[in-house]
Amino acid sequence: MNYQSIFERVEAKYLITRQQYAQLMTVMKDHLRADVYPHSDIRSIYFDSSDYRLIRTSLNKPAYKEKLRLRSYGDPELSNQVFFEIKKKYHGICYKRRQDMNYQAALDYLVFDKIPCQSQIMKEIEFMRNHDDQLQPKVMISYQRDSFIGKNDDSLRITFDYHVRFSTRNITLTNQKPEGQLLDDDLLIMEIKTLQAMPLWLSNALDSLKIYPSNFSKYAAVYQQYLMKGVNRKCSNYYSHQSSPIRLPLPTTYYAH
Repeated sequence: MNYQSIFERVEAKYLITRQQYAQLMTVMKDHLRADVYPHSDIRSIYFDSSDYRLIRTSLNKPAYKEKLRLRSYGDPELSNQVFFEIKKKYHGICYKRRQDMNYQAALDYLVFDKIPCQSQIMKEIEFMRNHDDQLQPKVMISYQRDSFIGKNDDSLRITFDYHVRFSTRNITLTNQKPEGQLLDDDLLIMEIKTLQAMPLWLSNALDSLKIYPSNFSKYAAVYQQYLMKGVNRKCSNYYSHQSSPIRLPLPTTYYAH
């Protein structure tokens, strides 16, 4: 296993403008360096019950909530690695467990219920997917991500998501033409992830730029703005076509390691 399968951390999200991003980077460049994977083209399929139980529960802001998704980094070929992920949040602490497999194995699992392995995490995914009303693909969300980590504290990770698009019709990881745009291109989603308290320099920078926490959730936003209102409620899945990746322009130049 050459990837981290279990995460536990505190996460905070912020909606910021590109101007705030540029201002924040003048401070961050002294404290952060580019992550091992500084740029990612992320695509995620979110699963839910027929009555959207998971996202409706999440919107009620309970002490405990969970989600299930299938994620790829880039446009996957059938032999490429993808991840099934269970993400849970309890009293502000996020716990993520993920199982890797190739895209073909993921499709076989979704279409034919062919379980790809017998790991403990896969058993948890199978239980969650089949508990009560079987969870089905509901939306595909794609975006670009820039990732940074602390120069002196590698448990500090800050990511910026932009060019956020979604699809409720062609719910596949190879979909390069999502039908909807979730955020204006002037906005980015900043996420601060840490095992410890936020460093003072970062807290001061956020305060000075009037950047405040947001509970923004990509899947919740799609549900509230489109699915809940009955738009595109009938989702059909096409698991056969292949396509080529499209690289999108980055919002700024990376800082060197």
